[in-house]
Amino acid sequence: MTTTTTPVPAGVPAGSGPWRLARAELLRRASVKISLGVVALFLLMAAGAPLLSALCGFTPEEFDKTAVDPYLGGRPIGPLGGVSADHWLGVEPLTGRDLFARVVHGAQVSLLIALTATAIVVVTGTAAGIAAGYFGGRVDAVLSRLMDLTMSFPSLIFMIAMLSVAKDVNRVLLMTAVIGLFGWPGIARVVRGQTLSLKRREYVDAARVSGSGPWRILTRAILPGVAGPVIAYTTLIVPGMIATEAALSYLGVGVRPPTPSWGQMIAESVAFYDTDPMYFVIPSTCLFLTVLAFTLLGDALRDVLDPRSARA
Repeated sequence: MTTTTTPVPAGVPAGSGPWRLARAELLRRASVKISLGVVALFLLMAAGAPLLSALCGFTPEEFDKTAVDPYLGGRPIGPLGGVSADHWLGVEPLTGRDLFARVVHGAQVSLLIALTATAIVVVTGTAAGIAAGYFGGRVDAVLSRLMDLTMSFPSLIFMIAMLSVAKDVNRVLLMTAVIGLFGWPGIARVVRGQTLSLKRREYVDAARVSGSGPWRILTRAILPGVAGPVIAYTTLIVPGMIATEAALSYLGVGVRPPTPSWGQMIAESVAFYDTDPMYFVIPSTCLFLTVLAFTLLGDALRDVLDPRSARA
């Protein structure tokens, strides 16, 4: 019987730890480098939105009636939707609001909701999955039934209903909570399966015999063992969270105007796709690139950190 070993990437010393090997393997892939660059670009753009909008000289809510032609139905003046030295990505039809300012502030809103909801999902799902897998019995039965109950809801319809009836609330906070509410069972099931396998390992039995309590075993023995799949799963659900926020805003139940959001901008641009296509192209391209970058990064992390789930 022959065994196969994963080749050590060039430039990595023999005997290096698994995390160092995984990092070296990830950085060896061109798709990972490009995806990391795109993700970093949009994260920096979201973090520096107030500074960037100040540099362009316009706030996302500021109207510029001189940038649109009132005799042509509010069509932007100039080529490519009004691109000029004053408006780097053009302006909105009718209002003349600067698209660059709205795109960078839209990135801040969209990524804040998506990343915060992802954090809620990962923390809740990991905790529930580890508890269900390790303790078993009634704990496992209750948590598993709760996972089944949550997953049985038509989540998108329920989100639309909840967001439609809520009026005078913080929409960003509400969307984050609602999106996070329905996302945790998926990662909980993955972690539960990993925990069921890990709790029978020799090092876990040794920790238990040595007198370690459940908390120490869970944090020192079980959690490091499920960290790889959790990290890979996290990067795979981020694009889904971004798309969910965009879909809810597109349907009109997301963040309220004048707060910008990529999904909201795409919804508003549909009415002008034939007269000002750039209004549709710019936020759509930002959304597409962000989702694609996180998806490629998640695929690579899954293949490296959780090779059993890699595609053949």
